[in-house]
Amino acid sequence: MSEANISLTIYNQGTALVRDRRTVELAEGLNTLEFRDVTALIDATSVTLQAAGAAVLEQNFLFDLVGAGALLRRYLEQTIEITTEDGEHFVGALLNTPPKDSDPFNNQTSELILQQADGQVAVVALDKIRDIRFPALPGGLITRPTLRWLLHSQQAGALPVELTYLTGGMNWSADYNLLLAGDSRRFDLNGWVTLTNTSGTTFHDAQVKLVAGDVKRIEQPAWRRDRVVMAAMAAPAEPQIEQREIFEYQLYEIKRPVTVAHNETKQVEFITARSVMAERFYVFRAHPPFTAYGARPYVEPVAPGASGAVQVWLEFSTGEQSGLGADLPAGRLRAYQLDADGSAVLIGESKIKHTPKGENVKIELGKAFDLVGERRQTHFQQVRKNIIEESYAIQLRSRKDSEPVQIRVPDALFRWRSWKIVQHSHPYTVEDAGTIEFRADLPPGGETTITYTVRYEWAD
Repeated sequence: MSEANISLTIYNQGTALVRDRRTVELAEGLNTLEFRDVTALIDATSVTLQAAGAAVLEQNFLFDLVGAGALLRRYLEQTIEITTEDGEHFVGALLNTPPKDSDPFNNQTSELILQQADGQVAVVALDKIRDIRFPALPGGLITRPTLRWLLHSQQAGALPVELTYLTGGMNWSADYNLLLAGDSRRFDLNGWVTLTNTSGTTFHDAQVKLVAGDVKRIEQPAWRRDRVVMAAMAAPAEPQIEQREIFEYQLYEIKRPVTVAHNETKQVEFITARSVMAERFYVFRAHPPFTAYGARPYVEPVAPGASGAVQVWLEFSTGEQSGLGADLPAGRLRAYQLDADGSAVLIGESKIKHTPKGENVKIELGKAFDLVGERRQTHFQQVRKNIIEESYAIQLRSRKDSEPVQIRVPDALFRWRSWKIVQHSHPYTVEDAGTIEFRADLPPGGETTITYTVRYEWAD
């Protein structure tokens, strides 16, 4: 059998499509063909074998691997030898076995029972066993998951075959390093493809394609994702990954063969951008985390207030006008800024969704140390049975020494879906059916208070 020619198409949902092409020697007539290096997490129902000049008569997936539990089950009612930790020796017919899906040494089965040659029965605790010996390795056990086919070939000789199957245990995501300029108006970006393989198999010199998008499947297993240490931000000589569209998704192909080892996390740079335009802004969001848009309005007079720090956000466009001009697959984004001594300091970390070119990205970086907000209810009145009026004061304080700021204040109108603002101290915009947003400009060391009154009315 020739060396495998492997292609991997990896989805960022814990699944990969494996295509394995090789040439095999077949005799005329019936043949048994085995592939022993498939993944341990293969979806056996997805397996397809194409063999030019041969017909597939039967397909089997063998997964009864050699192990203590498998050996014990195969030797039920047969003679084995046991040596305990204190040197005691037992020989006899095995009368019990662990459950098929369990490890015999995980306390699900606490002892082994042997009937010795003289008829006596010995019960040996598993945690006291030092050694178990079997006369031979029974047939049918394998060391690796194996696909086996029964083929009928029309002729003898070397024939090309192609195996495809879906497997779990493989995933990819995007990881981004964003280096923000001192004025927070531009940044440099490096994006890395992060591949994780826990499938049980190493793929040597594989052609790797990555699909960005949410492909609908009936069941999506969740696989472990290892912590990743990001590489330094340095532009490669040329792009290592080529992007193109397929159906309603984006496909990224690594332009050179890649070895993806089992239990390995590998990174390949796929995007580099310099001097991308950005905007830093601040948000004080202190409205109640609920709405009363049910069958009846919320008429209790007390509304919760809140105070605390102001969130700092960064916004940029993925379009050409910003200097980026690229799709951004879902992943993790870490933002850094250079200190006075030239060293990079982490200023925030966030996750982004799949974002096509031309859309805006907003990421929360953390809480501003020297900006504070406070929201409180100042008035509540039930004007009539079906009308409520209430007022709020939102105080904003800046403790910055030299920088003026603008703070955005979204506020939820949570009592009922029919409302009207009857008084307001600052201009506002309607963000959605239940949210308005104020924007307040504060000088260094300044304070301001936003006030507004809202009237709710519903059918009596």
